[in-house]
Amino acid sequence: MVTITNNSGGGQPVSLANLHAIREVCDRFGKPLFLDACRFAENAWFIREKEAGQSGREVADIVREIGSLADGMTMSAKKDPLGNIGGWLAMNDDTLARQCRDLLVLTEGFPTYGGLAGRDLEAVAQGLKEVIDHEYLRYRIRSTAYLGESLLASGIPILTPVGGHAVYIDARAMLPHIPPLHYPGQALAVALYEAGGVRSCEIGTIMFGRHPDGSEHPAAMDLVRLAIPRRTYTQSHIDYVIEVCQHVAAQSSSLRGYRIVDEPPALRHFTATFEPLD
Repeated sequence: MVTITNNSGGGQPVSLANLHAIREVCDRFGKPLFLDACRFAENAWFIREKEAGQSGREVADIVREIGSLADGMTMSAKKDPLGNIGGWLAMNDDTLARQCRDLLVLTEGFPTYGGLAGRDLEAVAQGLKEVIDHEYLRYRIRSTAYLGESLLASGIPILTPVGGHAVYIDARAMLPHIPPLHYPGQALAVALYEAGGVRSCEIGTIMFGRHPDGSEHPAAMDLVRLAIPRRTYTQSHIDYVIEVCQHVAAQSSSLRGYRIVDEPPALRHFTATFEPLD
């Protein structure tokens, strides 16, 4: 499974060269290759802008090549396809597809709609046309870069280069006095919400720190994701987010860590309950 773009790695794109190399490895060992393709259009735009030999191509053409390298994909249509709900599962294996369709009828709905309303299916279909428009993608990626550049200019540490759908603040660097097991990412996310209603997401030790044996270790990074809704914010909205981040950064030394008081056995980053440490 390859995620394009890589959400947990800072929204970084995957090159065509990398995908071709992965395809070769999968063929060598007889393994299927699936894509988590939620940001396929943004990934294709980065390929066009940054990968050698790709600058003159249409995004739609790059998307087709990406798809041709995979045996299937999972897709949340709430991301690049500009839908409000839904998604799809696609694959080349007819036998496996039949099994998935049978399960779909039992759990979600008939294969032609999967439990979605007709208007939502139409929104996804239209979104797939609009999301590969070069002008839309240029504006989308530039808006994210503007946020990242402004935070860097303010002395706020972020993951660079800036990816497509989000800017990732390095919470561990911003809050060095909070140990990873006291969740600096969560502390920063709470502070941003309390200061200005900015809703963000911790991607770090809460998400990745618990091991299958029940032990807990610091994740490789403690990040806070500022994901930008598509076609929602104006520049003044982005400027407001920047001001809130600056305000929180100015008082970062006073922030304290958190501890978990309740958590589920899996995917705790979605529903765990926290309380601040003294």
